[in-house]
Amino acid sequence: MQHGPAVRRRKLGAELRSLRTSAGLTSGEAARLVGWHQSKVSRIETGASGVKPADVRLLLDAYAVADAQLRELLMVLAGSDDGNGRHHWWHAYRGVLPPTYRDFISLESQASAMSTLETSVVPGLLQTPEYATAVTRAAVGGLDDDRLDALVEVRLARQDVLRSDPPLELSAVLDEAVLHREVGGPDVMARQLERLVEAAQLPQVRLQVLPFAAGAHVGVTGPFVIFSFASTSDLDVVVLDHLTSSLYLERKEDLQAYTEAFNALQYHALSPEDSLEYIAGIGDGA
Repeated sequence: MQHGPAVRRRKLGAELRSLRTSAGLTSGEAARLVGWHQSKVSRIETGASGVKPADVRLLLDAYAVADAQLRELLMVLAGSDDGNGRHHWWHAYRGVLPPTYRDFISLESQASAMSTLETSVVPGLLQTPEYATAVTRAAVGGLDDDRLDALVEVRLARQDVLRSDPPLELSAVLDEAVLHREVGGPDVMARQLERLVEAAQLPQVRLQVLPFAAGAHVGVTGPFVIFSFASTSDLDVVVLDHLTSSLYLERKEDLQAYTEAFNALQYHALSPEDSLEYIAGIGDGA
C-alpha cells in the first residue's frame, strides 16, 4: 500500500527492468550502454530513487523499445510532457492540487480503461459544473471563491478523457444512494440526473446502478477506482480515496481482489439498459 509517487516509481522501475530483460541485457550491460554506473540502473529498477524523463528515454532507446504508446506512458510516469511535447494541462494548477491528486489525474489521462465504484457521489468524470461545485464546497471547507473555481475547473477538464481519441473506457457502478442524495438542491440534482442519462448512452461509458435491494455488498467498505493500461497490465493500479489523501494498491493480489469485487458488483447491479431507465425515471419524478 503506497502513496502515488512511490507507486509510480516502483511501477516505472519494474517495467524498465522487464524491458531490459526482454532486450537480453544485464543491469551492468545496460549501464555501460548509457554511460552510467550499474548501481544507478538498480536504484531506478527497484524504485529506490526517482528518474528523470531524459534518463528513461536513454534506457528505452538502449532497449530498442519501439512501442510509441508504451514509451509515452513510461515518460509520463517519469514526469515528462506528453509525446507531442505539450505540457499536461494540470501543471497550471500545481499551486492548487495536492501531489496525490496530480498523480491521480496523470494516471487517469494515460489509462485506457477505468472501473469505479461510487457509494456517495456521482463520479467526477460525469459531474455537471453545478454538481461539481456543490461537492467540492462540501468536501473542502473554507475555500475562497478563486480556489473553489480552480478545483471545479480541474474536475471538469478531467472529463476530456471521455472525448479523447481513443476515449477512456469508463465502467461505473453507482450505489442507489448516489441518485437520491440531493447535492446542491433539487434543480442541480435534476440536471445531474439528465447528465447521467446522456453519459449512459455513450459507447465508451458503461453505467450501472446497484439497487438498495441488493443488500450488503462487497463495496460497503467504500469507493475505489481501478486504472487499466492497454500497453501493459503491470501498470494497472487500484486507488482508494480518503479524506485527506489517496492510497494506491499495486500488488497483483490486490488488483485481482478488486477486479473480482468489481465484477461481482456489476453482476448484482441493474443492467446498463435497466439502469438508464431507472435513472431517467428518478429524473422525471424529481
